[in-house]
Amino acid sequence: MTTPRVYIGWDPREEIACNVAARSLCEQSPQAQILPLELSALRLRGLYTRPTTMVNGGLFDVISGAPMSTEHAILRFLVPHLCRYAGWALFVDGDVLFRRPVEDLWALRDESKAVVCVQHPSFLHDGVKKAGQPNLGYHRKNWSSVMLFNCGHPANAMLTSGLVNDVPGRHLHAFGWLMNGDIGALPPEWNYLVGVNPPMADPAIVHYTLGAPSIPQYAQSPFADEWYACARRAGHGQGHER
Repeated sequence: MTTPRVYIGWDPREEIACNVAARSLCEQSPQAQILPLELSALRLRGLYTRPTTMVNGGLFDVISGAPMSTEHAILRFLVPHLCRYAGWALFVDGDVLFRRPVEDLWALRDESKAVVCVQHPSFLHDGVKKAGQPNLGYHRKNWSSVMLFNCGHPANAMLTSGLVNDVPGRHLHAFGWLMNGDIGALPPEWNYLVGVNPPMADPAIVHYTLGAPSIPQYAQSPFADEWYACARRAGHGQGHER
């Protein structure tokens, strides 16, 4: 079996959560190739050129005319390009906890699809998440937070760095470059949205999309004990327990 490639969205403001994501993946799947998606690195390589500015202390995407809740909000769509449009690769947001081996997810690949993801119900209402950041509603909200890319699928050839840097984020997050039939579905346990989805007994990936347990108001979130234990093993012990 090919070694799974897993891109984890990196944001320095969420360093602990990102380290938990990487640590939990490593513990579940020691053979996985872990690749951070970091804005500054991709800017240096000339792959990410979107104009951004600071508004109210947060990043604002000029092309989208909208705030960015994380630095990797758009970077994820460069994964097929980074993989030279060959093979498979997984993208996950930096605020996840892996509870099953990623090899189990790899077994769900569908060569006929360009992207395979959990197809969450519509979420079109704006709100607030994390430390008061805007939580914007849009078509196919949260579908792109865990994506298994078939990088060699012909439809993904459209995801050039030029396209990714030129179109609004809402087009990309809604899979606007794909036909409906190009999108495959994963079982819901592979992207359990804490505080959004109904409670789940044994999810494979726990996604703290509204805020990780390190944020006081989310300290009692489902599976927080597992998250804190993993944080300690990742070197973030003191000051981050309940």
